[in-house]
Amino acid sequence: GEELWTSENTDEAGHTGGPVLMTVDAEPCVAVLTLRNLVLTEIPSGALKKGRTVGSFPWTTDFGNNIATVAVHGQSVIVTSAYNQFAVCRVDMSSRGAREVWRNTKVASGVCSPIVSQGRVYWAWRGVHCLDFESGRELWTGGRIGSQGSCILTKDQRLIVYGNKGDLLLCDAQQDTGQYTELASLAVLDRTDAWPHVVLSDGRLFCRDR
Repeated sequence: GEELWTSENTDEAGHTGGPVLMTVDAEPCVAVLTLRNLVLTEIPSGALKKGRTVGSFPWTTDFGNNIATVAVHGQSVIVTSAYNQFAVCRVDMSSRGAREVWRNTKVASGVCSPIVSQGRVYWAWRGVHCLDFESGRELWTGGRIGSQGSCILTKDQRLIVYGNKGDLLLCDAQQDTGQYTELASLAVLDRTDAWPHVVLSDGRLFCRDR
């Protein structure tokens, strides 16, 4: 229970799932979306007690709603939110700091944490969305998912999507038709909003509502 180190950044916590591990220029780091910034902190070694801020990128929303956890791919971070900061943004990190690569202000995720795989970015919030990782261009969108939504990606490039008041969907993320393709659906709950993210463990899906 002993605290080993703390970051030199003292921003208030956002509402995300927390820090995400990444390696930047061969150094172990964590990326986190705070209440005010996307912050990259170097994990200290030895007797050091302070995690140095490698870079930060301003990101503030109305009502403190930085909810979606960042997605890390290589030295890039995908950050997104809704409200006044309605966008999906790719930020590249290096030992010299943070650099915006692209920003798409036509789509966003207010709650669902994005996924990066095989050159694409996926999430489920007011529809299921797919962007090109290199350019930020939207490749397709669709599906009957509202503000309550989460998704996970399977090894064979299928999206398991959960949302609304307990709707479970299976989508094809591998196809190149430029459109949303739903393979199966099931209403597993029907009482209250399905805010909690779906979980896959030992071949079983665990879904819960509010």
